[in-house]
Amino acid sequence: MRVGADRVDQPLVVLGLDLFGHRFLRLGVLVPTPFLLAGCEKTLSTVHPAGPAAQHIATLWWVMLAGAVAIFVFTMLLLALAFRKRRDEERAEQGREGLWLAGLGLAFPLTVLGALLVYGLVIGERLMPRDHPDRVTVSAEARQWEWRFGYADRPGHATTGLLHIPAGQPVDVEITSVDVIHGFWVPRLAGKLDAIPGHVNILRIEAWEPGDYAGVSGEFSGAGYREHRFTVRAHDAAGWTAFLEGTE
Repeated sequence: MRVGADRVDQPLVVLGLDLFGHRFLRLGVLVPTPFLLAGCEKTLSTVHPAGPAAQHIATLWWVMLAGAVAIFVFTMLLLALAFRKRRDEERAEQGREGLWLAGLGLAFPLTVLGALLVYGLVIGERLMPRDHPDRVTVSAEARQWEWRFGYADRPGHATTGLLHIPAGQPVDVEITSVDVIHGFWVPRLAGKLDAIPGHVNILRIEAWEPGDYAGVSGEFSGAGYREHRFTVRAHDAAGWTAFLEGTE
Protein backbone atom coordinates (compact mmCIF):
# COMPACT_ATOMS: atom_id res chain seq x y z
CA MET A 1 0.00 0.00 0.00
CA ARG A 2 1.35 3.42 -0.96
CA VAL A 3 0.02 6.68 0.52
CA GLY A 4 0.76 10.08 -1.01
CA ALA A 5 -0.51 13.62 -0.66
CA ASP A 6 -2.99 13.41 -3.51
CA ARG A 7 -3.08 9.72 -4.27
CA VAL A 8 -3.97 6.47 -2.49
CA ASP A 9 -3.40 3.10 -4.13
CA GLN A 10 -5.03 0.16 -2.40
CA PRO A 11 -4.45 -2.97 -4.52
CA LEU A 12 -5.58 -5.32 -1.74
CA VAL A 13 -8.86 -3.48 -1.37
CA VAL A 14 -9.37 -3.41 -5.13
CA LEU A 15 -8.63 -7.14 -5.33
CA GLY A 16 -11.13 -7.79 -2.53
CA LEU A 17 -13.77 -5.75 -4.29
CA ASP A 18 -13.07 -7.63 -7.51
CA LEU A 19 -13.50 -11.02 -5.81
CA PHE A 20 -16.64 -9.80 -4.07
CA GLY A 21 -18.00 -8.59 -7.39
CA HIS A 22 -17.48 -11.99 -9.01
CA ARG A 23 -19.16 -13.78 -6.09
CA PHE A 24 -22.04 -11.30 -6.12
CA LEU A 25 -22.46 -11.83 -9.86
CA ARG A 26 -22.62 -15.61 -9.45
CA LEU A 27 -25.19 -15.27 -6.67
CA GLY A 28 -27.16 -12.83 -8.77
CA VAL A 29 -27.37 -15.40 -11.55
CA LEU A 30 -27.88 -18.57 -9.49
CA VAL A 31 -30.37 -17.38 -6.86
CA PRO A 32 -33.17 -16.16 -9.17
CA THR A 33 -32.71 -19.01 -11.70
CA PRO A 34 -35.23 -21.43 -10.06
CA PHE A 35 -37.83 -18.66 -9.87
CA LEU A 36 -37.30 -17.72 -13.52
CA LEU A 37 -37.57 -21.36 -14.62
CA ALA A 38 -40.78 -21.73 -12.60
CA GLY A 39 -42.39 -19.10 -14.81
CA CYS A 40 -41.59 -20.95 -18.03
CA GLU A 41 -44.65 -23.23 -17.89
CA LYS A 42 -46.33 -22.58 -21.21
CA THR A 43 -49.90 -23.21 -20.03
CA LEU A 44 -49.72 -20.20 -17.69
CA SER A 45 -47.10 -18.15 -19.52
CA THR A 46 -47.78 -14.53 -20.46
CA VAL A 47 -44.94 -14.69 -23.00
CA HIS A 48 -46.70 -17.45 -24.98
CA PRO A 49 -49.78 -15.49 -26.12
CA ALA A 50 -52.67 -17.22 -27.84
CA GLY A 51 -54.78 -14.13 -28.59
CA PRO A 52 -54.50 -10.45 -29.52
CA ALA A 53 -54.90 -9.05 -26.00
CA ALA A 54 -52.25 -11.40 -24.65
CA GLN A 55 -50.03 -10.52 -27.62
CA HIS A 56 -50.17 -6.82 -26.69
CA ILE A 57 -49.33 -7.65 -23.07
CA ALA A 58 -46.43 -9.90 -24.07
CA THR A 59 -45.03 -7.21 -26.36
CA LEU A 60 -45.31 -4.66 -23.56
CA TRP A 61 -43.46 -7.06 -21.23
CA TRP A 62 -40.58 -7.49 -23.69
CA VAL A 63 -40.34 -3.75 -24.34
CA MET A 64 -40.29 -2.99 -20.60
CA LEU A 65 -37.64 -5.69 -20.08
CA ALA A 66 -35.49 -4.16 -22.82
CA GLY A 67 -35.87 -0.70 -21.25
CA ALA A 68 -34.97 -2.03 -17.80
CA VAL A 69 -31.89 -3.81 -19.16
CA ALA A 70 -30.79 -0.67 -21.02
CA ILE A 71 -31.09 1.45 -17.85
CA PHE A 72 -29.27 -1.18 -15.76
CA VAL A 73 -26.39 -1.57 -18.23
CA PHE A 74 -25.98 2.18 -18.65
CA THR A 75 -26.01 2.71 -14.87
CA MET A 76 -23.43 -0.03 -14.35
CA LEU A 77 -21.18 1.56 -17.01
CA LEU A 78 -21.36 4.91 -15.23
CA LEU A 79 -20.60 3.19 -11.92
CA ALA A 80 -17.60 1.40 -13.45
CA LEU A 81 -16.28 4.68 -14.87
CA ALA A 82 -16.66 6.33 -11.47
CA PHE A 83 -14.63 3.59 -9.75
CA ARG A 84 -11.86 3.76 -12.35
CA LYS A 85 -11.22 7.47 -11.85
CA ARG A 86 -8.22 8.40 -9.71
CA ARG A 87 -8.53 11.18 -7.21
CA ASP A 88 -6.28 13.56 -9.11
CA GLU A 89 -8.21 12.84 -12.32
CA GLU A 90 -11.46 13.46 -10.48
CA ARG A 91 -10.30 16.90 -9.43
CA ALA A 92 -9.14 17.72 -12.96
CA GLU A 93 -12.28 16.47 -14.66
CA GLN A 94 -14.96 17.38 -12.14
CA GLY A 95 -17.04 19.21 -14.73
CA ARG A 96 -16.91 16.33 -17.19
CA GLU A 97 -17.94 13.83 -14.55
CA GLY A 98 -20.82 16.08 -13.58
CA LEU A 99 -22.06 15.81 -17.17
CA TRP A 100 -21.80 12.00 -17.16
CA LEU A 101 -23.22 11.30 -13.73
CA ALA A 102 -25.72 14.12 -13.17
CA GLY A 103 -26.55 14.73 -16.84
CA LEU A 104 -26.62 11.39 -18.61
CA GLY A 105 -27.16 9.50 -15.35
CA LEU A 106 -30.53 11.25 -15.02
CA ALA A 107 -31.42 12.13 -18.61
CA PHE A 108 -31.07 8.62 -20.04
CA PRO A 109 -33.21 6.77 -17.43
CA LEU A 110 -35.87 9.49 -17.44
CA THR A 111 -36.06 9.39 -21.24
CA VAL A 112 -36.42 5.61 -21.30
CA LEU A 113 -39.00 5.59 -18.49
CA GLY A 114 -40.98 8.36 -20.20
CA ALA A 115 -41.04 6.40 -23.46
CA LEU A 116 -42.15 3.26 -21.61
CA LEU A 117 -44.94 5.20 -19.90
CA VAL A 118 -46.28 6.50 -23.22
CA TYR A 119 -46.06 3.05 -24.80
CA GLY A 120 -47.83 1.48 -21.81
CA LEU A 121 -50.69 3.98 -22.11
CA VAL A 122 -51.06 3.18 -25.81
CA ILE A 123 -51.20 -0.57 -25.10
CA GLY A 124 -53.72 0.00 -22.30
CA GLU A 125 -55.96 1.88 -24.73
CA ARG A 126 -55.82 -1.04 -27.18
CA LEU A 127 -56.98 -3.46 -24.48
CA MET A 128 -60.22 -1.59 -23.83
CA PRO A 129 -63.38 -3.63 -24.63
CA ARG A 130 -64.68 -1.67 -27.62
CA ASP A 131 -67.79 -2.48 -29.61
CA HIS A 132 -67.41 -5.18 -32.26
CA PRO A 133 -69.99 -6.73 -34.62
CA ASP A 134 -68.90 -10.28 -33.77
CA ARG A 135 -68.62 -9.75 -30.03
CA VAL A 136 -69.81 -12.53 -27.71
CA THR A 137 -70.82 -11.85 -24.11
CA VAL A 138 -70.40 -14.30 -21.25
CA SER A 139 -70.51 -13.93 -17.47
CA ALA A 140 -68.07 -15.17 -14.83
CA GLU A 141 -69.24 -15.39 -11.21
CA ALA A 142 -66.62 -16.28 -8.61
CA ARG A 143 -67.07 -17.76 -5.18
CA GLN A 144 -65.05 -19.85 -2.72
CA TRP A 145 -64.10 -22.11 -4.46
CA GLU A 146 -65.58 -22.27 -7.95
CA TRP A 147 -66.22 -20.25 -11.09
CA ARG A 148 -69.70 -20.28 -12.59
CA PHE A 149 -70.12 -19.14 -16.21
CA GLY A 150 -73.22 -17.98 -18.06
CA TYR A 151 -73.87 -17.25 -21.76
CA ALA A 152 -75.92 -14.44 -23.28
CA ASP A 153 -76.40 -16.50 -26.48
CA ARG A 154 -77.64 -19.51 -24.49
CA PRO A 155 -79.90 -18.17 -21.73
CA GLY A 156 -80.49 -20.39 -18.73
CA HIS A 157 -77.39 -22.49 -19.33
CA ALA A 158 -74.40 -22.33 -16.99
CA THR A 159 -71.15 -24.21 -16.59
CA THR A 160 -68.86 -24.59 -13.60
CA GLY A 161 -65.10 -24.50 -13.91
CA LEU A 162 -65.23 -24.51 -17.73
CA LEU A 163 -65.85 -21.42 -19.86
CA HIS A 164 -66.84 -21.99 -23.48
CA ILE A 165 -65.99 -19.34 -26.08
CA PRO A 166 -65.73 -19.23 -29.89
CA ALA A 167 -62.22 -19.08 -31.35
CA GLY A 168 -61.38 -16.09 -33.51
CA GLN A 169 -64.06 -13.83 -32.03
CA PRO A 170 -63.79 -11.16 -29.31
CA VAL A 171 -65.45 -12.20 -26.06
CA ASP A 172 -66.49 -9.81 -23.29
CA VAL A 173 -66.36 -11.51 -19.90
CA GLU A 174 -68.58 -9.83 -17.30
CA ILE A 175 -66.77 -10.63 -14.05
CA THR A 176 -68.21 -10.44 -10.54
CA SER A 177 -68.09 -12.23 -7.18
CA VAL A 178 -70.64 -13.34 -4.60
CA ASP A 179 -68.36 -13.33 -1.51
CA VAL A 180 -64.82 -11.86 -1.55
CA ILE A 181 -62.54 -10.36 -4.17
CA HIS A 182 -61.16 -12.92 -6.63
CA GLY A 183 -59.04 -12.52 -9.75
CA PHE A 184 -59.97 -13.73 -13.24
CA TRP A 185 -56.78 -14.49 -15.15
CA VAL A 186 -56.14 -16.52 -18.31
CA PRO A 187 -52.48 -15.62 -18.97
CA ARG A 188 -52.40 -16.79 -22.60
CA LEU A 189 -55.55 -14.87 -23.55
CA ALA A 190 -55.58 -11.61 -21.56
CA GLY A 191 -54.50 -9.83 -18.42
CA LYS A 192 -55.93 -10.21 -14.93
CA LEU A 193 -59.09 -8.47 -13.77
CA ASP A 194 -60.61 -8.55 -10.28
CA ALA A 195 -63.99 -10.06 -9.48
CA ILE A 196 -65.54 -7.67 -6.93
CA PRO A 197 -68.77 -8.34 -4.98
CA GLY A 198 -71.62 -6.11 -6.14
CA HIS A 199 -69.67 -4.83 -9.15
CA VAL A 200 -69.21 -6.04 -12.74
CA ASN A 201 -65.86 -5.64 -14.51
CA ILE A 202 -65.60 -6.38 -18.23
CA LEU A 203 -62.54 -8.08 -19.71
CA ARG A 204 -62.04 -8.57 -23.46
CA ILE A 205 -60.47 -11.92 -24.35
CA GLU A 206 -59.96 -13.73 -27.64
CA ALA A 207 -58.32 -16.98 -28.72
CA TRP A 208 -56.73 -17.30 -32.14
CA GLU A 209 -57.08 -21.08 -32.27
CA PRO A 210 -59.44 -23.67 -30.79
CA GLY A 211 -58.14 -25.40 -27.67
CA ASP A 212 -58.10 -25.36 -23.88
CA TYR A 213 -56.47 -22.49 -21.97
CA ALA A 214 -55.72 -22.60 -18.25
CA GLY A 215 -57.16 -19.95 -15.95
CA VAL A 216 -56.38 -19.16 -12.32
CA SER A 217 -57.67 -16.91 -9.57
CA GLY A 218 -54.86 -14.36 -9.51
CA GLU A 219 -55.95 -12.68 -6.27
CA PHE A 220 -55.52 -13.93 -2.72
CA SER A 221 -59.01 -14.73 -1.48
CA GLY A 222 -58.43 -17.01 1.48
CA ALA A 223 -56.86 -20.36 2.26
CA GLY A 224 -57.23 -22.60 -0.78
CA TYR A 225 -57.20 -19.91 -3.45
CA ARG A 226 -54.22 -21.54 -5.19
CA GLU A 227 -56.51 -24.37 -6.31
CA HIS A 228 -59.18 -21.94 -7.50
CA ARG A 229 -58.68 -22.75 -11.16
CA PHE A 230 -60.77 -23.02 -14.30
CA THR A 231 -60.41 -23.71 -18.03
CA VAL A 232 -61.37 -21.69 -21.08
CA ARG A 233 -62.32 -23.88 -24.04
CA ALA A 234 -62.23 -22.17 -27.43
CA HIS A 235 -64.37 -23.88 -30.08
CA ASP A 236 -64.22 -23.75 -33.84
CA ALA A 237 -67.30 -22.49 -35.67
CA ALA A 238 -69.01 -25.90 -35.74
CA GLY A 239 -68.20 -26.63 -32.12
CA TRP A 240 -69.50 -23.24 -30.95
CA THR A 241 -72.77 -23.74 -32.86
CA ALA A 242 -73.14 -27.17 -31.33
CA PHE A 243 -72.57 -25.73 -27.85
CA LEU A 244 -75.20 -23.02 -28.34
CA GLU A 245 -77.69 -25.58 -29.60
CA GLY A 246 -76.91 -27.96 -26.74
CA THR A 247 -75.75 -30.75 -29.02
CA GLU A 248 -72.07 -30.71 -28.11
